[in-house]
Amino acid sequence: MKRILVPTDFSDHANYALNTAAQIAKQYNCELFILNLLDLPTHMNDAVSSGVNIPEVMLFLSKTQDKLEALRSNGELNGIHVVTEARIEKAFEGIATYSKEHNVDLIVMGSHGSSGYQELYMGTTTEKTVRTSEIPVLVIKNEIANFKADNFVFASDFSKEIRKPFEKLVNFANVFGANLNLVMINTPNSFKSNSVAEKIMTDFIKDFSIDKYSLHIYNDTNVEKGILNYANKVDADLIGMCTHGRTGLSHFFNGSISEDLVNHTVRPVVTFKI
Repeated sequence: MKRILVPTDFSDHANYALNTAAQIAKQYNCELFILNLLDLPTHMNDAVSSGVNIPEVMLFLSKTQDKLEALRSNGELNGIHVVTEARIEKAFEGIATYSKEHNVDLIVMGSHGSSGYQELYMGTTTEKTVRTSEIPVLVIKNEIANFKADNFVFASDFSKEIRKPFEKLVNFANVFGANLNLVMINTPNSFKSNSVAEKIMTDFIKDFSIDKYSLHIYNDTNVEKGILNYANKVDADLIGMCTHGRTGLSHFFNGSISEDLVNHTVRPVVTFKI
């Protein structure tokens, strides 16, 4: 892990993410990229793309550059190679584009969560990034004075489709020296006996080189509650999930446990796309 991207809107939650990313960058000698994206109305974006200088936009970009420079002077970033940039691009698309351009290894984002109408219909840039990013996304909800991933919970059904993202998760856990609590959530609608669940998990992990791990089975009324309750039970430092990257009607009807967790837990969540 060499390059970390922190998209920022200069909010408190974005600053929480930046401070966490700085801790990781210092510990693992990573470069830190801080990105602000200005999402303009279509007609203004077209004008700027055509080389037309719109005074309001130029003023906003200038102020944004000043804010980015102020972040660079943050004492938390001392000793880190920091790159800052402001771009005129849709936030969600800009994060994906920038990540590919700069070969980013990890995206760290802040989130205050959402509920009700906003959660169901609008979503957030963080949620969209969690859903679709090919790069692991670490979501930070609160200020973390000392980020660690020693006690790392990963919940899954351990099916064949998660083999590829699970390999990324194992690499992530090994980098942090984490103990992986691998847990299968049993629910009334998808119940397995202990012996069956243990065999599924044992067969799944035998092809992976995991430094430290343990296997667990946890019963609850649904998967999301099971993950949250288990994470609370073991006082997890971090929750890991795989996400399907559903969009459109498929996402609307099927939902996303990963996004629900991002919304509803106060613990850091890291996601890996299937």
